[in-house]
Amino acid sequence: MTTAETVTLEPDTEKRQPSKLWKGVKSANWLIKLCFVVLVTLVTIALLAPVLATHDPNAQSLLSRLRPPIGFDGYKPGYYLGTDELGRDLYSRVLYGLRFTLLIAVIGSLISMLLGSTIGILSGFFGGIVDNILMGLVDIQIAFPFTLMALLAVAVFGTDLTIFVVIIGLADWDKYARVVRGQVLSIRDAPFIDAVRVTGASPARIVRHHMLPNIASPIIVLWTFGVSNVILLESSLSFLGLGVQPPTATLGSMTGFGRDYLASYPHIGLVPAFMILVIALVFLLLGDWLRDTLDVRLKRQA
Repeated sequence: MTTAETVTLEPDTEKRQPSKLWKGVKSANWLIKLCFVVLVTLVTIALLAPVLATHDPNAQSLLSRLRPPIGFDGYKPGYYLGTDELGRDLYSRVLYGLRFTLLIAVIGSLISMLLGSTIGILSGFFGGIVDNILMGLVDIQIAFPFTLMALLAVAVFGTDLTIFVVIIGLADWDKYARVVRGQVLSIRDAPFIDAVRVTGASPARIVRHHMLPNIASPIIVLWTFGVSNVILLESSLSFLGLGVQPPTATLGSMTGFGRDYLASYPHIGLVPAFMILVIALVFLLLGDWLRDTLDVRLKRQA
């Protein structure tokens, strides 16, 4: 029985090979392929922002302030998306804002995912006093107001971009920890895990080769939600003066400043808000596809 259980485990690890994932991409529907194209395009635009920008994103021209986008009365040639309240080119600011927003969102959410998932795995796998201590930290994180923690961190460490990304990364790790702990507890005493233990496999091997493939799905879904949540969190903190400091542009801060002009000059806030919508939607759709592609349990049922 033990040998049979062990043998059936090996194909699950093989299904995670990059070639299998690549085959999944090629067989995906048109919407997923479009999402990949959009994501690659956005990343490319962000990387080439200095080349694609037509103006200095921080250059002000009060004589050109509040100009509409191309196609509207009052449009100024060369300012394709119009200008903001200080006469800065929205097109150039959106390009640079996309770069900083993707950087903050992806790295910040990865920090949350890695920290929370590690704590959840350790807590669920070892249990006992380890579980009590780690879940106590999670309870403290939930009870402690994040805005107050951000204020304290900014006061002590300053408003450097690296510090801000780390602060963002510490916002939602408790969600990952709780979900991952529950998933680990649900399979910790499963027959196939017991069979692996009998063979003398180390805890690290059990977690890496036999637990992670079975709990990857909720982690991926949480991460895709986390990317969009980080963008909104960055917008909120920037509005409070805790985020990336002006004149550096992020999509979140641009949307926050543009809301005061929604009635008369809506393009100031709607352009970066639309970019946020596209980024969040792409990550959510790709997250659902990755869940269906990488989830070992769904493949077993199929």
